[in-house]
Amino acid sequence: MLPKVGRKAPPFALPDQNGTEHTLSQYLGKWVVLYFYPKDDTPGCTKEACSFRDNFSVFKKAGITVLGVSVDPVKKHAKFAEKYTLPFTLLSDEQKQVVEQYGVWGKKKFMGREYMGTYRTTFLIDPKGTVAKVYENVKPDNHAEEIIADAKTLA
Repeated sequence: MLPKVGRKAPPFALPDQNGTEHTLSQYLGKWVVLYFYPKDDTPGCTKEACSFRDNFSVFKKAGITVLGVSVDPVKKHAKFAEKYTLPFTLLSDEQKQVVEQYGVWGKKKFMGREYMGTYRTTFLIDPKGTVAKVYENVKPDNHAEEIIADAKTLA
């Protein structure tokens, strides 16, 4: 079940693309975009990551931290970040604890085949660590701009 708007975001501790551990509590006092995506270096995930990259200066200027999360390993994240010059943090949830905590892991269907995977979902978390907005079934192309617009009205 997805964390609800107005509730505390579930805590986490995950390694980034360099192996450095990040916790949600270290971002208290800042707005956080916590976006979950299925897989590094796939068409939709690349579009979404590049959209965050291309709008990164706007997020930075607004004081918003961008954190991408998938179940891919640290090394794969490092290659993905390097290949597309991603200036934000990618977190590795290989044990699938955080994707399950946030309710974004489940049954998916593609070309008639069912499998378990990560739903493309984003959480905008306020400086107190509370979920301010949940974005489900994200469309990768203009998602970053959508968050920027919402952050201006919520801040």
